[in-house]
Amino acid sequence: MEVRKYVTVVEQILADGGRPVDPPQKRAAAIAVIKNPFAGKYVEDLTPLIETGDELGGILAKMAVEALGIRPQDAEGYGKAAIVGENGEKEHAAAILHPKLGTPFRNALAGGKAIIPSAKKIGGMGTEIDVPTHFKDAAFVRSHFDAMAVRVDDAPRADEIVVALVVTNCGRPHPRIGGLKKEEAKKEDGLR
Repeated sequence: MEVRKYVTVVEQILADGGRPVDPPQKRAAAIAVIKNPFAGKYVEDLTPLIETGDELGGILAKMAVEALGIRPQDAEGYGKAAIVGENGEKEHAAAILHPKLGTPFRNALAGGKAIIPSAKKIGGMGTEIDVPTHFKDAAFVRSHFDAMAVRVDDAPRADEIVVALVVTNCGRPHPRIGGLKKEEAKKEDGLR
């Protein structure tokens, strides 16, 4: 894995809808800009990118938790995304995000039973992606359906991939559309 740079972005939400958010809510994106070893060529075996996902899952999750200033077990929401530069394929993002990234990501958060929501796209430098998030232990907790917009101004270059993991200590500010509450979640099957 050849990393050009890491970027961390932290949002602290103090007010929303004209009302204070108390305590303030936080979400962090930890981002890696990496070289795409398969840019410009088609290959069947994407194992090197799968292994990159395994490595980045732990690195980026730890960075996000540290940026939030929370204990791993206090993380509530998570999500993942990747932007592949124009000489790559969406399948390159899938290789990083899906087969192995989840286990080290969950381990760095002291667990997580729900599937990790994801997004992927192809784009040039400065392309933005909405990283979907939800409650890490029960996907149907409606208050945590959200996303964090992420972009790196000089990435991805044509032969790069931007990989972003988002961790939150919250759901949306002032949720009030009903549904399963995090306190009601059984946290058994990752759904409810």
